[in-house]
Amino acid sequence: MSVKSSIPDKSVPGAIRVGVSSKGEKAKYIPAMGFDLLTPLYDSFVKWFMPESKFKKHLIEQAHIRPRQRVLDLGCGTATLTILIKQAHPHAEVTGLDGDAKILKIASRKVARAGVEITLHEGLAYQLPYSDKSFDRVVSSLVLHHLTAEDRRRALSEAFRVLQPGGELHIADLGRPNKLLLTMLREAGFEQDEELSRYATIFGDLLLWRARRPVEAVTGRFSVADGVRRPRSSDDAGPR
Repeated sequence: MSVKSSIPDKSVPGAIRVGVSSKGEKAKYIPAMGFDLLTPLYDSFVKWFMPESKFKKHLIEQAHIRPRQRVLDLGCGTATLTILIKQAHPHAEVTGLDGDAKILKIASRKVARAGVEITLHEGLAYQLPYSDKSFDRVVSSLVLHHLTAEDRRRALSEAFRVLQPGGELHIADLGRPNKLLLTMLREAGFEQDEELSRYATIFGDLLLWRARRPVEAVTGRFSVADGVRRPRSSDDAGPR
């Protein structure tokens, strides 16, 4: 068992320093419960007021995670979902990321008690400190509705960026059934986006979504990724 906890910075390839915008301004972060003092109550709140065990189990099942795949829990909070993923798929490489240092301390203690190996990072959903194509699956539970529309778009674009071609994004979030999320997913470059399940809660409908980054196809001397034809490198271009 081990808990790997770190705060990504510029030493990480492709990283953006946590809490700092591209203009050098300090980013504002709002804790999951709205106030730092309420953070320790988060697990109890979700347990009592949401169908947590049902929808998180369903979210994991629909992700179809395979051994040795790399999985990112985006906005992992106290790591309840992160731990469940690792327990269900012990041979997957699971990482949890959240912007709240205090909630990550709770997550670290929970991971240690569960006796699983999970990496925890502090970072923002719309400024991911990871290189392109780093993960096979990105999952996100009860995160997107906290973000402004612009930051939601940025977060979905970042999820697309860090996914391998053919990788999938799986979302559980509150919201009215509408076309806004679908529009944002398609703007980010995703395909095969669809609502898979819906749960009624006292806060409204909880929707489960799946979206996929297009697979990179190789045709002749060109590779086709995300609808763009690019010349292949000399190493893999094959006979001419």
